[in-house]
Amino acid sequence: MHGNATGLLHAWHDFYVLIGTAAATLIGLMFVAASISASYMTEKHQAGIQSFYTPTVVHFATVLITCVVLVAPLGAMPLGALLLAIGAVGLGYASVVWVRMGRRGFTASIDLADRFWYALSPVAGHLLLVAAVLMLLLFGDERSLEVLAVAIVLLLLAAIRNAWDITAWAVTRSGPSP
Repeated sequence: MHGNATGLLHAWHDFYVLIGTAAATLIGLMFVAASISASYMTEKHQAGIQSFYTPTVVHFATVLITCVVLVAPLGAMPLGALLLAIGAVGLGYASVVWVRMGRRGFTASIDLADRFWYALSPVAGHLLLVAAVLMLLLFGDERSLEVLAVAIVLLLLAAIRNAWDITAWAVTRSGPSP
């Protein structure tokens, strides 16, 4: 990693602490969303859970882990390696989810906005994360930190939007309490 990279990150410390805290809090709220829709958490709905609930939690967790790594007192090489691994694993996971959604027919049955937020934006966010890390690793380019922030915020926004969509979906399908 370019020698100046860790110094450049110092100015972004508060941003990463704030975003990481938000992601951690929102992971907790996903447990609330899951409990609201507990009646749907069955084997019959496993495909939907794997395509919508789990990826949303994974995106929140990716944001949290990325922010933790970025504020940790790491040297340049471990920092770069961890960020690249997070981006590559996330890109692989988001791509698998997208393909799985297509195979299960979800991409044909959900509207364009859902396709964007559940499938395309996580792939784009992870691509941006990998690109930002490579820009920082190879060139020490300060603009890479802005690209990194965009990637993290895109993943956070996708997860927030999807968590709301899941919750709204579950609430509209649950009947009155006995």
